[in-house]
Amino acid sequence: MEWKLSRRSVVGGGLGGLVLTALGTLGWRQYSSLALRTPAIQAVMRDFRIARGDQSLPELVVAKQDTDPTVLTEKAIAALGGMGRFVATGDVVAIKPNMAWERTPAQGANTNPLVVAALVRAVKQAGARRIVVTDTACNDPARSFEMSGIARAASNAGAEVIVPTERHYRDIEVKGGVIDTWTMLEPLLSVQKVINVPVVKHHARTKLTCGLKNWFGLIGGERQRLHEHLHVAIADLAVFMRPTLTVVDGTRVMLRNGPRGGNIDDTAEKNTVIASIDPVAADSLACGLLGLRPDQIEYLRLAEARGVGTTNWQRLRSREV
Repeated sequence: MEWKLSRRSVVGGGLGGLVLTALGTLGWRQYSSLALRTPAIQAVMRDFRIARGDQSLPELVVAKQDTDPTVLTEKAIAALGGMGRFVATGDVVAIKPNMAWERTPAQGANTNPLVVAALVRAVKQAGARRIVVTDTACNDPARSFEMSGIARAASNAGAEVIVPTERHYRDIEVKGGVIDTWTMLEPLLSVQKVINVPVVKHHARTKLTCGLKNWFGLIGGERQRLHEHLHVAIADLAVFMRPTLTVVDGTRVMLRNGPRGGNIDDTAEKNTVIASIDPVAADSLACGLLGLRPDQIEYLRLAEARGVGTTNWQRLRSREV
């Protein structure tokens, strides 16, 4: 069976010139270019992984012995061997949180800004030349970035926050099971290292949204076109985008009515940060924060089968702090 879709469009044209108070005047227009089909599965990989290095260092860390998101993040990175294990002096580093929604931190729809800021500081201290924080928003981008608290927190910590404009997107070949060529957020691709920083949430279609699903923020265009084969599309992006590090924000998780949420009663404080060089393992461990098992999430099974990582996170060298 073959699915094909090809369309070029420009949406959101009336949003140019919006002002983001934390960052100054920044325009935004979302550019989309779609081509959808199912060729042989042979994704073109963007590999930002580091060499395995010291075999005595953990591959996965769980920080949960605190209630402060900043402290939890700092402890997780320190237990992995420090940010210097991942970032070299002079690197350009992209940090990819979820800041897709016009929601406050208390509503749990976006990554906690304190987690993002702690990572920016750690990357800066490791000697990065430039740190970029960006995402493709589902709601109005300027308001989403501002309401999430991430724009201000990341900027104050020393990052360059990019509210995407048309010029930030370009067509990229993926050659996946569903995604062949798609318009993608170029600032997340033209770097030396990438840190994926998702928040743990319920998702109406996939049960879980975490690190692998967070790569939907890499792509522009009419993303709803992928929902018919959503799990395969997520696996395609997971094969394509191999991050240096995945840091999962499980400080406040959304238990139901995700991914957008809105009701604080739908969230719960779990005071957990997971950091791993294996993105499938990080998501698999995060399943437990929603009372799920990895075998209940189809895209985790698909990603594991395609060599992205392991759902059996217990096989990794791990540490709890």
